[in-house]
This record gives sequence, structure tokens and C-alpha cells, in this order.
Amino acid sequence: MIDWPNSENTLKIGTRGSPLALAQAYETRDRLMQAHGLAENSFEIVAIKTTGDRIQNQSLQSIGGKGLFTREIEDALLDRRIDIAVHSMKDMPVLQPDGLIIDCYLPREDVRDAFVSHDFATIADLPQGAVVGSSSLRRRSQLLYRRPDLHMVEFRGNVQTRMRKLTDGVAQATFLAMAGLNRLGQPELAQSAIDPEEMLPALAQGAIGVERRRDDERVASLLSAITDADTTARVEAERAFLGRLDGSCETPIAGLAELDGEHLWLRGEILLPDGSRRFDGERRGNRADGPAMGRDLAEELLAKAPDDFHDLIGVSAMRGSPPVR
Repeated sequence: MIDWPNSENTLKIGTRGSPLALAQAYETRDRLMQAHGLAENSFEIVAIKTTGDRIQNQSLQSIGGKGLFTREIEDALLDRRIDIAVHSMKDMPVLQPDGLIIDCYLPREDVRDAFVSHDFATIADLPQGAVVGSSSLRRRSQLLYRRPDLHMVEFRGNVQTRMRKLTDGVAQATFLAMAGLNRLGQPELAQSAIDPEEMLPALAQGAIGVERRRDDERVASLLSAITDADTTARVEAERAFLGRLDGSCETPIAGLAELDGEHLWLRGEILLPDGSRRFDGERRGNRADGPAMGRDLAEELLAKAPDDFHDLIGVSAMRGSPPVR
């Protein structure tokens, strides 16, 4: 019988304050409650505003990448103001700060991108020269690779903000993650879900990761009961692929690992930001070899890319920021 957390000494769950982030924090809390027979008042949800949330009028890559959505939360974890941090794994840099670790992944949601529009049902329905809004370098590049006629505009904010921008005519279509819409109970906002065969998702899209202090064994024991083994195998393969690219280039990256029993199928791609070129590949093997497969696939794509590709995309290690996905 565990004696912590309880109503007098709660487990503090750190998260961003958006509706989706809070929904993910509540899912984590509810799974811990069920796994350990704990009451709701044994937990406290702590919403933390990040730099990425505060700056809405600039593109992410211009202000430092998606690590801006995690920095303040990780500082709170290191300072012991919270006990765990709940993250969308597609937003997470590969490396965690010293003393922190992510080794708990909840069951993965729908990995697909959602096509969202008031007027059109699919990407193919968009007319020549249509305006599409997205803050994702990956989505912008993938779309331009398929439809170079489209005009891309910056499009940031939560689901409500983006839907309002569509209504106001800022763009004719945008993209969200099906996982986020499902967790918000709003899947109907998607005109269609985009098959990975058409557009590979962000690495680790649909996966929730729970970060903790590496030396906190009490928390590690609590989290071990809610960790999903299949999600772990898939995310570790995808993030190993990202990890090899992370120190080499800042470029649109996409990928997906899928499981069939003990067999893992990993696909990945890198693109130029303007969508003019793409390099892709895949690996198949045992699920236990996922991380090695991810690194090997990254090496293959880097070898495929010509020298001028690397010159165009730059070297992220020199800038000290993770690639925007």
C-alpha cells in the first residue's frame, strides 16, 4: 500500500495551460488514480506559461524552436516546484536537461495529421494558389513538396485561435493533430485525417511523455504502472532517428514507427524547407532494435543528401537549438 501522494502531500503535475495540455495532464492523473487506487485530491495540476505560449506573433524557428514550450516547465521540475511534467512528445527536444528523464509514455493516440477547412474536404480539393496556414515547418515543407502552387502563411495558436483565423479568412485551410482533436473531444473539426502514406506525421506525434527527476525513485515507481510498452518501443525508435539528425541539421523531419507483434516498421524523411527536395527511407526489424534502426535510417538519409542540401539547411549544433518539427 503506497502512502504518497495523498490529500496532505499531493503529487504536483506540471503542464502548459492550453486546453489540450490540460487534457493530457488530466489523462495522466486519471491513469495514476486508476493504477494506484488514489483519490483526485492526491494530485495538483500546475499550469505553467512558457515562452512559446507568450510569443504568438513570430515563427517558432525565428525565436528558438519548440524547446520554448518546455523550458519553464523543466525549470520547475528541477526546482522541485512540481513532481512530474506532462508533454506532447512531438514538442520535445531529443536531449533533456541534466537530472531529468522521460521513461514513461502513455498509450499513443491517432498519429495522423488532420486537414481542417471550412470549404474543402482534402488537400487535393484545394484550388490552385490556395492559402494554407501552418506554423509547422514539417507540414509546410511536405505540403509544398506535393503542391508547390499553394501559398503558406504563419498560423500559430491553440485550436480555438486557429479555427477563428480560418473563419476570419486568414487562410483557407490548416492542419492540426488528430490526437489533439480526439483528446479535446472535437474530432469533428477535421474534414479528413491524412494517411501517413500521403504525409508522414511528426516524430512521436500522438504520444504523451511524462518527465521526472532522474533520482526520484518514488515517482519512478508510480509511473512504471502506467507506461505503455508498445508506445515506448515506437517512440524510442522515432526519437533515435531524430537524435542522429538533431546535431547535424535543422530541417523538416517526419517519421513513424509501427508495430506488428515483435516486428517494427520505421519510415522517415527529411525535406528542404521550401519543399523542393525530399529524402526518405525505411527500416524493418525486431522491436528491440528500434533505436539502432532509427540511427541507421538517419545515417542513410544524411548520406543520400548532397552537400548543397546541408549547406542550405544549415547546422543546428552551431545555433544550439533543436530542429522545428
